Amino acid sequence: MFATLSDRLADTFKNLRGKGRLSEADIDATAREIRVALLEADVALPVVKEFVGAVKERARGVEVSQALNPAQQIIKIVNDELVTILGGETRRLRFAKNPPTVIMLAGLQGSGKTTLAAKLALWLKEQGSSPLLVAADLQRPNAVNQLQVNGERAGVKVYAPEPGNGVGDPVAVARGGVEEARRTLHDVVIVDTAGRLGVDAEMMQQARDIRDAVTPDEVLFVVDAMIGQDAVNTAQAFLDGVGYDGVVLTKLDGDARGGAALSVASITGKPVMFASAGEKLTDFDLFHPDRMAGRILDMGDMLTLIEQAEKTFDQEQAAKAAAKLTGQGGDFTLTDFMEQMQQIRKMGSLSKIMGMLPGMGQFRDQLDNFDEREIDRIQAIIQSMTPAERENPKIIDGSRRQRISKGSGTQVSDVNTLVDRFFEARKMMMSMAKGGGIPGMPGMPGMGGVGGGKRGKGKQAPKKGKAKRGSGNPAKRAQEQKAAAAKPQGGNGANPFGLPQGEDQPSAEDFQLPAEFSKYLPKQ
Repeated sequence: MFATLSDRLADTFKNLRGKGRLSEADIDATAREIRVALLEADVALPVVKEFVGAVKERARGVEVSQALNPAQQIIKIVNDELVTILGGETRRLRFAKNPPTVIMLAGLQGSGKTTLAAKLALWLKEQGSSPLLVAADLQRPNAVNQLQVNGERAGVKVYAPEPGNGVGDPVAVARGGVEEARRTLHDVVIVDTAGRLGVDAEMMQQARDIRDAVTPDEVLFVVDAMIGQDAVNTAQAFLDGVGYDGVVLTKLDGDARGGAALSVASITGKPVMFASAGEKLTDFDLFHPDRMAGRILDMGDMLTLIEQAEKTFDQEQAAKAAAKLTGQGGDFTLTDFMEQMQQIRKMGSLSKIMGMLPGMGQFRDQLDNFDEREIDRIQAIIQSMTPAERENPKIIDGSRRQRISKGSGTQVSDVNTLVDRFFEARKMMMSMAKGGGIPGMPGMPGMGGVGGGKRGKGKQAPKKGKAKRGSGNPAKRAQEQKAAAAKPQGGNGANPFGLPQGEDQPSAEDFQLPAEFSKYLPKQ
């Protein structure tokens, strides 16, 4: 969503590199580029003015003028200001002292409230809570049925006494849901309310009635991040009419410009608490302003990546794979490779995972064009092998490769590529696991590149030359030995210029040295 903004900011910062000092013209030009980038990203004009003003003021201050690298200091300032307009700190849910905690969702129709209710319930369930979903959206066709289906997928109970489709009292359903949660000992209640195509008096009144009936601990306003400036207007109107405690952004994986995400928190003064960036129920998490700013500036989001890996990876299985790479648990096989690949797939789209790494913005086109089905083809090839072939890929000869390609519906060349790349990847991973680094890189210990080798100290072993053989003629060999004995060895009898004894020795006058060098020369 923030691809355009990221690219524009990256180009702006690129113009500052290599400058030891920033002039007023440089600061003004940078501020102008940032302003254009934010406006093109559909950020609200008041937010743009405040943001650019803060950047210019800090850029003229001491922190930049005395910095060793002003360009990096400007990037730091922009990062800090992005974090500020995104809300500053991560805002977490407030839980009631006496359960159940009541969370009310509200927003426009089509913003994704019903799906988001199930995502929030699943997230809370993974945090150790016992949520109950309440179907209080009785206006939209099949809204109740959709919530029941999503609740079943999430493994969360749904309270739905009314069929919906215009039948039933939403206020009574919301009140009954809280009572049901108390009776069945659920510690969190999530109330899904009806939306409208626009902000109107009926919508506001119904939301106020539900709020007054259940007295929610948190009221969350769900905003579609793809609708642009209208998201800010709707959020402000709902804040004035009903009030809420936090904002939830949906559809952050879309291709819209995303300015609403940068504007809502600053305009309304209410923090963005959660973000949804996909269709799966697991594509949902807390909104971290600092991490989002890092993504926009192409600094990556390693903390989120690590958290996802910790939730997904089997620790015991990962430990076994690591032991094999260090040579302590047998060979790392194609079976292990496939298991690790399946663990990564559980984390989500590979393009999204790679996008969390720093500096991947320059490879955005490649990531966007990456075919996720390539992983399925690799898995099909490995699964078409016998257990013996997976354990020892070296036995896969020509006939076996042809059989594997037919079984997996691929070409023989695909099988060849997979096997060859597996051996290369295993060699690299084993070298890295043993602390040797990447094979073939020059000047690194334990590597085979220039200045490497097994010696590990950056020095090549001296090459042993072949000994010079003497002549086969005894008389000629005796003459050679006599000449070699008469030849001076090393510094024994040899002069500093390497000339044989008896030849004319050069004198100091021959070098035409300056007069002041005479004191360093031996006296004649």
